[in-house]
Amino acid sequence: MDSLVESGWQYLVTNFSDFQLACIGSFIVHETVFFFSGLPFIFLERTGLLSTYKIQTKNNSPEAQGKCIAWLLFYHSCVNFPLMMFSYRVFKFMGMRSSFPLPSWKVVSAQILFFFIIEDFVFYWGHRILHTKWLYKNVHSVHHEYATPFGLTSEYAHPAEILFLGFATFIGPALTGPHLITLWLWLVLRVIETVEAHCGYHFPWSPSNFLPLYGGADFHDYHHRLLYTKSGNYSSTFVYMDW
Repeated sequence: MDSLVESGWQYLVTNFSDFQLACIGSFIVHETVFFFSGLPFIFLERTGLLSTYKIQTKNNSPEAQGKCIAWLLFYHSCVNFPLMMFSYRVFKFMGMRSSFPLPSWKVVSAQILFFFIIEDFVFYWGHRILHTKWLYKNVHSVHHEYATPFGLTSEYAHPAEILFLGFATFIGPALTGPHLITLWLWLVLRVIETVEAHCGYHFPWSPSNFLPLYGGADFHDYHHRLLYTKSGNYSSTFVYMDW
């Protein structure tokens, strides 16, 4: 397995520049994982498959789903991608690299655990601030247009919120200057986590059934169902901040 990863990485660093991998490569990784993990929940909602596990009985209309996808493509192209390009020099300054040797799995695991913990802490307080009256009305209410969330609504938000809460995702990597492969794995896991939290389904195999302190879809769906003044459940991943 290690040799396969090293061979694949060797191909990437031989054929693409550090800037291309860090910016364009990261964007491709994000878009691929986001849409491949999020689109199946639109299919489930439209067909009614696995409806036994749907948290809310209400479904989103095809028009509402289409609106979400259209705005996501715009936001990702005009906000997320430029942000990744702008962040490149920051990450390089903090020590991010794409060269060999690759980090050990112990280092990767420790860094990603740190990323999850610090992201959850920063996200909690940022999210809570967004639920103050003025910020909710003018910024965060965009995300709450979907009281019945589905996977792709996880990143449907006001551009200001994308920048504001995006800081929570990147503060950990910015502080530690990880190897690019660690950053990509972090992006994959973070995207899958937030899509799962917004998917609208609680399955027997949902992570919250197995991981202590993990919130998941049932936890975050409750947040979307209530008015902003009574919502709670502000954390992105864990539940201890909301006790």
